[in-house]
Amino acid sequence: MTVTDPSTLTPSSGTTASVVAVHASAVHGFSKPALDQVVLVEGVGVEGDAHAGVTVQHRSRVAADPSQPNLRQVHLIHGELFDRLAAAGHDVAPGDLGENFTTRGIDLLALPVGTRLTIGDAVVTVTGLRNPCQQINDFQPGLLKQLLHRGADGEVERLAGVMGIVSRGGTVRPGDAVDVELPAPPHLPLTRV
Repeated sequence: MTVTDPSTLTPSSGTTASVVAVHASAVHGFSKPALDQVVLVEGVGVEGDAHAGVTVQHRSRVAADPSQPNLRQVHLIHGELFDRLAAAGHDVAPGDLGENFTTRGIDLLALPVGTRLTIGDAVVTVTGLRNPCQQINDFQPGLLKQLLHRGADGEVERLAGVMGIVSRGGTVRPGDAVDVELPAPPHLPLTRV
């Protein structure tokens, strides 16, 4: 399967995609506090974040095989998701789901694998979808079914954001623009990483 309409992947005319909040935490918790800025380290992730590393840092992945490359160095969620969750009766704010960046104005879930996002002076290459887990229901009962369900076509939809690796280090702050560079075709859809 390929992504068929790359024109839908970038902000619509007259809008600008941007970062609305940045988050990091040195401990393996669920939510992450908002910060004034974060520093991305090439090939590692967000400086000082528990999920930064060349190899996997997520506890379940470490338990399975600690030598795996870390394709989940950076977690991004589109802020529009919080609007959708509010309409379904959930109160979720930026950082609550453990993302490093909350964005607005870009459909992150529609990006193909290998998309390069220039954010501030850093570059994040999108690797795949976050796979929502039971911790989301522990945070707020019933929330998981809003982020992981079957679409009209029967396929599993994962709505909890995208993951990426740091391809160029730099500093990212709220208000920074997000510029999208699509990979060469064919555009492959994101799958869980």
